[in-house]
Amino acid sequence: MPSYVLAFGIALIVALVITPGVIRLAAKTGAMDAPDARKVHKKPIPRIGGLGIYVAFMVSILLMMGLANFEEETMHGLIGLLVSGTLIVIVGLIDDYRNLPAKVKLVGQILAACVLVAFDVRIDFITDPFGDFFYLEYLAVPATIFWIVGLTNTVNLIDGLDGLAAGVSTIAAITIFLVALQQNFFLVALLTASLAGAAFGFLYYNFNPARIFMGDTGSMFLGFMLAGISVIGAVKSAATIALIVPILALGLPILDTTFAIVRRYRGGVPIFKPDKGHLHHRLLDLGFTQRQAVLLMYIISALLGLSAVALTEVSSGIAILIVCFVLMAVFFGAKKLGIFHTEKSAHIH
Repeated sequence: MPSYVLAFGIALIVALVITPGVIRLAAKTGAMDAPDARKVHKKPIPRIGGLGIYVAFMVSILLMMGLANFEEETMHGLIGLLVSGTLIVIVGLIDDYRNLPAKVKLVGQILAACVLVAFDVRIDFITDPFGDFFYLEYLAVPATIFWIVGLTNTVNLIDGLDGLAAGVSTIAAITIFLVALQQNFFLVALLTASLAGAAFGFLYYNFNPARIFMGDTGSMFLGFMLAGISVIGAVKSAATIALIVPILALGLPILDTTFAIVRRYRGGVPIFKPDKGHLHHRLLDLGFTQRQAVLLMYIISALLGLSAVALTEVSSGIAILIVCFVLMAVFFGAKKLGIFHTEKSAHIH
């Protein structure tokens, strides 16, 4: 059995077994997500499900570390990822219990990113579709921190419907996994297989009607790990189109966050102030059920993921055409749905 299949299976089983215990823990300790005007659910739901995702991922990776013989440099970066990932889970847990101010949460995310960079996991260069190298030099550290914090928040912001963030993250992890296999990069394949298994196992309890939410504990952890793993992949695989693959793999939450920033800026609203203008809100306004909206967004994510995989198999000219076509289709769809409009969306029943 290939190691990555084993890693996926271990994470999946641990997530399935441990999540009911997390549900009980959340109920006992008061980690409940109460409904409000912006949220879709109607009754309090446990919200530290990310703890189950984290434990499942860690158990899988730690067991695989015992079976695999990694180089010293690889181990150094892997330990940095696990330590910084643990730190982001701690920030998420505190937020799920205490509702941290956005700025405090941002500081925690930056600190976790700095820890990862301290283990020499950073974007030193990027490549363009023609294979040219651009060395970032003194911009390497701030660029890496910006990338990690940015992706951490994109997954965090898309976590608005039952099963949405877990499913999209699973699809993104599988996309990066497939590209890692193409590039023969074992560590990234192993990490993304474990992450996909943990998120997919949790999805059993999180799909509509959800018995538990992942909370910031889970959404920040998934975003942070996908960002960190993609940096490790970009460092090792100069043949890929640098970070375009993870950008497309996480295209849905990245674009949804970008549109939210544009929408709030145009409306004179603080960028960190939540609203009901996200893609999933618009789909609900159009009459989609939660399940239908989530499944549609899964399909969009899967198509973006397939285009990301295709990028590594085609010539640079065709790769540019794929990216342009995807961007045009996304902006056309966003405009049709009114994603850029700042007026309040209709009441959700």
